[in-house]
Amino acid sequence: MKSAPPPAAAKPRLTTSAMIASIAGEGQRTRPAPFGHALVELAKRDERVLGMTADLGKYTDLHIFAQAFPKRHYQMGMAEQLLFGAASGLAAEGFTPFATTYAVFASRRAYDFIHQTIAEEDRNVKIVCALPGLTSGYGPSHQAAEDLALFRAMPNIVVIDPCDAHEIEQAVPVIASHQGPVYMRLLRGQVPLVLDEYDYRFELGKAKLLRDGAEVLFISSGIMTMRALEAAKALEKDRIGAGVLHVSTIKPLDSEAILAACSKPGRLVIVAENHTVIGGLGEAVAGLLMRERVHPAFRMIGLPDEFLAAGALPTLHDRYGISTDAVCARVRGWLG
Repeated sequence: MKSAPPPAAAKPRLTTSAMIASIAGEGQRTRPAPFGHALVELAKRDERVLGMTADLGKYTDLHIFAQAFPKRHYQMGMAEQLLFGAASGLAAEGFTPFATTYAVFASRRAYDFIHQTIAEEDRNVKIVCALPGLTSGYGPSHQAAEDLALFRAMPNIVVIDPCDAHEIEQAVPVIASHQGPVYMRLLRGQVPLVLDEYDYRFELGKAKLLRDGAEVLFISSGIMTMRALEAAKALEKDRIGAGVLHVSTIKPLDSEAILAACSKPGRLVIVAENHTVIGGLGEAVAGLLMRERVHPAFRMIGLPDEFLAAGALPTLHDRYGISTDAVCARVRGWLG
């Protein structure tokens, strides 16, 4: 009797798939669900804090808050307009609601509700949204490549693009203490740890110079600060000194810090962002420099003005020029 053939070896799971949307590199230090845990710690100190979502608690790490504070958790179902309308009403009654969903649903599907019921009324709602920019491989329906541009254009709203788990944990209590609406991009799940190595402290409206360099200055936000720091280390091998100015608050912009950094002569200034090159940090910095008549050599790294493809994130980041290797290659080309 023939023995049965051995079972085929299972293929390793691709942790950078479209579904998981991991941005952590192999072996990189991470911290699980920093937003969810930080919100729980904040809620222990402030009974006004509420957690709200539109059927995406597990995918915005709000399920951690729901377990800790079930009576302060509001599941609004698959209705983002209702989510933000209700959040506005609760804010009017003195609560501090943190309303979570995907960035595409807040910036596109519920934009008018946020504009009319939260921004115009200056309601104290914290809008915290996952899958910003190209952190999802699901294609245009889930890729919020234009969210910063949309929210920058809305009066009264503070706009934040954190880099890593360390900054998210610090930002949660800070934005809660700010009176007024805030839009914060969210990195969820196993989130990389980067900024703790730079003795970084989040301050609302403040840019921070993480490292200096004579030839290049990266001005970056979100995950592109992580990429800029990696690129700066790689460029050292070519004797290219690269500084990194981290700008996590997109609105209001830290004009003083940006102008001071860009006024240093002889450097190529490169704005790097996980967002379309239209209407985001790059154009905000460019407009500032033009208005103040500061004219360094200037380039932008960002997502193209097109609907992006679906696929695994490492492939997409290479394709659209926001991987570390792609950033390094563009810098070397610009410097000749």
